[in-house]
Amino acid sequence: MNEHPAMSTRLSTDKPISLAILAMGGQGGGVLADWVVGLAESQGWMAQTTSVPGVAQRTGATIYYLELLPARDGHEPIFALMPTPGDVDVVLAAELMEAGRSVLRGLVTPDKTTLIASTHRAFAVGEKEKPGDGIANPVVVVEATDFAAKKTIAFDMETLAVKNGSVISAAMFGALAAAQVLPFAKEAFEAMIRAGGKGIEPSLRAFGAAYQRAVEKPRDPVSDKPHKRLDPLPASAGHAKLDALVDRIRREFPEPAHTLLYAGVKKLTDFQDPTYADEYLNRVGALLLDDRAAGGADKCYAFTCQAAKYVAVAMAYDDVIRVADLKVRGSRFERVRKEVGAKSDQIVYMTEYMHPRMDEVCGTLPKRIGLWIEHRPAVFNFLDRFVNRGRRVKTGTLFWFLSLYAVSALRGTRRGTLRNMREVEHRENWLTSAVRLLSDDYDLAVEVLNNRRLVKGYSDTHARGLSKFDRVMSALPLLKGRDDGAAWMRRLRQAALLDENGIALDGALKTVATL
Repeated sequence: MNEHPAMSTRLSTDKPISLAILAMGGQGGGVLADWVVGLAESQGWMAQTTSVPGVAQRTGATIYYLELLPARDGHEPIFALMPTPGDVDVVLAAELMEAGRSVLRGLVTPDKTTLIASTHRAFAVGEKEKPGDGIANPVVVVEATDFAAKKTIAFDMETLAVKNGSVISAAMFGALAAAQVLPFAKEAFEAMIRAGGKGIEPSLRAFGAAYQRAVEKPRDPVSDKPHKRLDPLPASAGHAKLDALVDRIRREFPEPAHTLLYAGVKKLTDFQDPTYADEYLNRVGALLLDDRAAGGADKCYAFTCQAAKYVAVAMAYDDVIRVADLKVRGSRFERVRKEVGAKSDQIVYMTEYMHPRMDEVCGTLPKRIGLWIEHRPAVFNFLDRFVNRGRRVKTGTLFWFLSLYAVSALRGTRRGTLRNMREVEHRENWLTSAVRLLSDDYDLAVEVLNNRRLVKGYSDTHARGLSKFDRVMSALPLLKGRDDGAAWMRRLRQAALLDENGIALDGALKTVATL
């Protein structure tokens, strides 16, 4: 029998260098893989790359697998199509949790693997969908990678790349060069970027910065939770009306509340206007008087500080006008363009999924008209048939941009809407409940203020939040007068934030009922 030509070719049994790249859409994982392959081939090596795509909406990353082998005369390489657990030399993860997933998959091993990872976070759907803080603990990932990898290079490559006008793939390429796991000179890496022909200078800047960073400081400390720092109270806010509000904060309120009050003033000025922010200071000022009367100075004005935070949240509620305003802002369009890496000559369209209900429409109307419609079910249901349906809206098109812009222009009428009336009623009832507790149970009063955290969003999300708020507050009569009342209120709120359907809250309320 004649031997097939392919069978007569001598096959190389050399062990290739294997690399796995884990990247999400828009992070340039494919570009990075092409750079590595091109680099190897330019140095006379043989290379192969394959990819297994992940799932959209940040539930998985694409895995690019590469194998590199020096060329051998008369030898054909044997390359694998996918990574084998325990047999990968280099893992590059474009996000911290993807580094953790590579460890779980067995791609990272302590005797073999160099792990190169960015420590920034792109939150998964599972983290975002939780009502409370669903952010996974990054310290657990860092500890696992320290144990699992032979060598680790980990820092915020995303921020470094953005500062240099490029994308994370260029920074990861620089970190790969600095790791010295490939037998190629730094100049060969840079030549590969120049051969790309697009975005050369920004990519080279990001490459060089990441290379230097990986050499000088290959590791970044990672905290258990990201903390948002509030701006300190400035000497001047740069605007006469805002400066008056800043001066008022400095004169009338205790120092522990200054940063929160300043954040609230900025939020409410952006939401409505400086006059609205001044009303916010009036309301918190009245609560400060109650706080002082209850001996709040001995507790560093904890009640006033929490009021400064959550009264601002309550007054800057998410109505249709606010949502439309945020969607048509020029800063948002610019941010999205930067996130997707769009060039100046490229057009970017954002498609929003919007599902308005007649409830939101009535809330945007003047309160008398809104109530008139709500009190006539036949009229309400008839109009709801035309309103209550999903729509995919391209914000960048003229029709939809102007439509949303017209809705955002209703800001001046917001104070007379049905939604505003209901928000004011709810806010005052909530604050009254807290103030009544101050003299007898200061800590419980503070926890009642903290319950406002449960109310967020708009439409169905807002309705669910209100329902949870009401259910948690329903336990207040049972907790008054108890030494552990504040602790139980805090547990109820934490239970409410665990799941969307309130299953954990149901169990916690049953426990409270037996106290």
